Order: sequence, then C-alpha cells, then structure tokens
Amino acid sequence: MAKNIFFVSLFALLTHGVSDIYQVSVSVISGDSVTLHTGVETHQQERIRWYINDIRIAQINGDKSDICTDVQCKDGDERFRDRLKLDHQTGSLTIMNIRTTDSGIYILQIIKNYISEKIFIVAVHSFSAAELDEIKKKSAKKGESVTLYPNVIKNPNNVMMWYFNDTLIAEITGDQSKICTDDQCKERFRDRLKLDHQTGSLTIMNTRTTDSGLYHLQINSSRSSILKRFGVNVTDGVEIVLKVVGQSVTLNTDIEVQTDDHIKWMFGDKKSLIAQIKDGTREISAYNDDDDDDDDDDDDERFIDRLELNHQTGSLTIRNSRTTDSGHYHLQINRSGKTSFKRFSVTVSDSPETRIIMLYRSEITENKMPLMEKLPTTSV
Repeated sequence: MAKNIFFVSLFALLTHGVSDIYQVSVSVISGDSVTLHTGVETHQQERIRWYINDIRIAQINGDKSDICTDVQCKDGDERFRDRLKLDHQTGSLTIMNIRTTDSGIYILQIIKNYISEKIFIVAVHSFSAAELDEIKKKSAKKGESVTLYPNVIKNPNNVMMWYFNDTLIAEITGDQSKICTDDQCKERFRDRLKLDHQTGSLTIMNTRTTDSGLYHLQINSSRSSILKRFGVNVTDGVEIVLKVVGQSVTLNTDIEVQTDDHIKWMFGDKKSLIAQIKDGTREISAYNDDDDDDDDDDDDERFIDRLELNHQTGSLTIRNSRTTDSGHYHLQINRSGKTSFKRFSVTVSDSPETRIIMLYRSEITENKMPLMEKLPTTSV
C-alpha cells in the first residue's frame, strides 16, 4: 500500500508587542508527536486556551484542564480525538500521531490580568514516498550496522536524546555529546553506539538480536518538541540449507557484483577462507581442516576441484557434496566502505529420511501429488 511522508512546517508568532515577534520552523514525519510550548509556568491563576482556526480544542481553567472533543468545549473538534495532550504545569499542547488535516493556525491565549497570545502556523505538507517504512522501520542481520536518521535540520540550540525501551542511551546538547552514561546502557551497547554530531543520527554497530526493540528520539527546543519513534529488528541471519550427498549446494549472495566489491566466502568456526572475488579476480582456495593432522586425508583439501564462484553474483556452488561439507559458511561483502554479512547453515546427509524430505520438496515444487499420498497406508 502506498504511503506518504508528511513534513510539518511550524511557525510561531508572538503577538504581544511587535518587537517580540519570533518564528520557529519544525519538520516532522507523519506519525510523530509535536509539542507547542507556552514558555510559562502556570500558577492556577491563569486561564490557558488553545484554538485551531478559531475552534477551541483545549483549555486550562485554574486547576481544571479539558481536551475539547464532543461537547467538552463549545464547538469542540472531533479531528483530534485521543491525539491531544495538555501539560498541566506549563499549558503546553502536544499533538500526537500528526496528520495533514492538522494544518492550520493554532492560537494560544494566556489570560491573567491581561490577554497575551501566541500564534503557531502549522503547515503539513505531503510528499509521496515509499521510503516511510525504510525511515521508521529498520531490519538488519546480526553483525550488521543500523543507522537511525532524525530527518530534521539540526539546530545547535536543540537537545537531542536517544532512548531504547525508555532508557537514555545517547544525548547531544549544543556541541557536547554523551553515550551510555549509566551502567545498564554500557553493558548492553558497550562501544557499539556512534553519534553523528552534524545530523544527530545514531548508528548501532555490530548489532545483536537483543538490540531489537523500540527506539525514541526526543528533540527539544524552547519553542517546541518532537518525538520520533523507530522500530529495529535484528535477526540471527542464518539461512538453512539441507542437501542429499552428491547434490550441488548453491549459496546465493542476492547481489550483482560491482567493480570494487570484495566478496569473501569462509567456512567453519575458524572462518577459513575458501573463495573470494577481489579486484574482479576470482580465487578458489583448498581447505585443510587441521594443518597439524597429516593422518586424516579425508579432511585435507576437502573442497579441491569442487567449488565454483559465479562472477556476476559472487554466489558459491559446492559440487558433488559430501557429509563433511556440513557446517557454517560465512559470506562477507565489502562495498563502498561498508561491510555486510550473511551466514548459511549447511547440512549434507545420506540418511533415508533426508532423501524422503528432499523428494517430497521436489514434488511440491513441481506441483505434483505429494509423496505422502503415494506411500502405501499401513494398518495398526
């Protein structure tokens, strides 16, 4: 389903004296939360009222506050149902899950001995973009890096705070930055977080499955606040491959090789190099399971004359597979200064059960009658 990215431009004008006029610009993505600050502390003596296009939507009268929908306020507006929040200490208004229909002129009235007003002009612009999920939801395989981008113009006076499951993990204040100031954060993300001071983006390096969860970015200024949410999902990234002895095993990279790519295939816990593409040249290496064991000839050079590298994709094929080919295969791709990883768990078996499973798979693939329907029934 096509989705849109919505950017909000917010301008605030203070009308209590021409010399006090100011302007604020804020950009957010659809679904974020925006807080419009009053800049005051209430003392239960002021009356605070919020309007949009002359329709009252929220108010504080003394010690009582109302969010105006239905008949709570005269001419209450249904569009904000369950999406407005008032801070009773300051009177600041938060619009949650912002939409294009939230565009308009917001007027803040503070009534005490006199009436002062602030005007916030909120314009929500729509841009067709399929990147919404890419911005809001990040998926990675274990060991890869993930970067969360604020997608705002960074103001040096803003405070940017990154949270993971409500725990503060990084902060930028002016030209100062902090990462993992508490022990819990240090234990979880030890030396794996990086802040871009120019953009405020957060990078999680060498990701683990325990890094999956909800990340929040809070951007605070004196005039407004933005809350952004990011979902991160880190998977173990192991592709399971099951083959019968003698079959060919192909491990796919799912890429097209580019000129400067460096592709490495490694095998086993020691990650011994067995094949690579570098500078456009393919190299196949024989693998010796134990250099110190000269008595076991079966393990020595186990892949000799049985490996093929696809020059266009970098995919690896093992011909005439053997049970000793079973194990973990590691793929490392270096491209344009970035490194990605992929793992394969390969099992090569000569057991009758494996042959039945593989035959059944081929029946399903070819849309034939499943093997289990061909087997004779047995009475008990």
